[in-house]
Amino acid sequence: MLDRVTGMQVFARVAALGSFSAAGRALGLSQTGVTKHVAALEARLGTRLLHRTTRRLTLTETGRSYLEACERILAEIAEAEAAVGAEGVEAHGTLRLNVPLSFGVREIAPALAAFSATHPALTIELGLNDRRVDLIEEGWDLAVRIGALADSGLIARRLASSRLVVCAAPGYLDRHGTPRQPEELKGHNCLGYTLSDASGWRFGDQAYPVSGTLRAPNGAALVAAAVAGLGLVYQPTFLVAEALRAGTLVALDLGAPCPTLPIHALMPPGRRPAKTRAFVDYLAERFAGEPAWERDLPAVRSAGANSLPS
Repeated sequence: MLDRVTGMQVFARVAALGSFSAAGRALGLSQTGVTKHVAALEARLGTRLLHRTTRRLTLTETGRSYLEACERILAEIAEAEAAVGAEGVEAHGTLRLNVPLSFGVREIAPALAAFSATHPALTIELGLNDRRVDLIEEGWDLAVRIGALADSGLIARRLASSRLVVCAAPGYLDRHGTPRQPEELKGHNCLGYTLSDASGWRFGDQAYPVSGTLRAPNGAALVAAAVAGLGLVYQPTFLVAEALRAGTLVALDLGAPCPTLPIHALMPPGRRPAKTRAFVDYLAERFAGEPAWERDLPAVRSAGANSLPS
């Protein structure tokens, strides 16, 4: 006999997502496994809980009543486990974590060794892309997002922040001059990040139109091109700090405020399992205070450092 509590969890997730496959991804089960759990519930109860068509799933009248009971029982189980103490609940299973590509490679992947050493029963599936994934539909337990958050109903916890900085290679500035204010950016080759605001580079409340010979959906690629002398980039410090310290990029002072991007952990609504709590707490502690990418950065190049070519 299949476990009753697991069956309730599976049924509740199917009802929430409206799909056997989506529920399977969220729970780390195959679609066949999800189907077996729901079928076992229906067989034990002697009634149908779901109407199935080729296009959608809907709850039967009995299914709606049973779902309310499942949600109540599962909440009580979670409360009972929490009462034992979150410290005593070991993180286990698979944590499906989605993060932006460059931030994941630079900051998340190096952090996994220490975390895994203290949570050996947990496997991490790391998704790396700059697309805004749908946590619920795609079955992710946790996502890290950089920048302003949309009103999505997800649970958010702020982890850190990263300043945006306008940078260029010294060689580029020697050839083309140093812009002294945002209005002068229109005379420079500005490398564009295609996933940001298309209206231009924003300083304070104003956006300034820019153009250039390269646009890409990945900040690390733009930074690499800037280091090679192609043009200016407007990227967060976690991406450019290494190049700034090495002197292969120079941060520019345009006399206008640059935004600071918040970095959040996002989780689906509802109770968070031990695996999610453990990893979010770990990241919050790792990035607490002044993050490594903000430390020991060289001074920005002032407006008088060199002038635009005449």
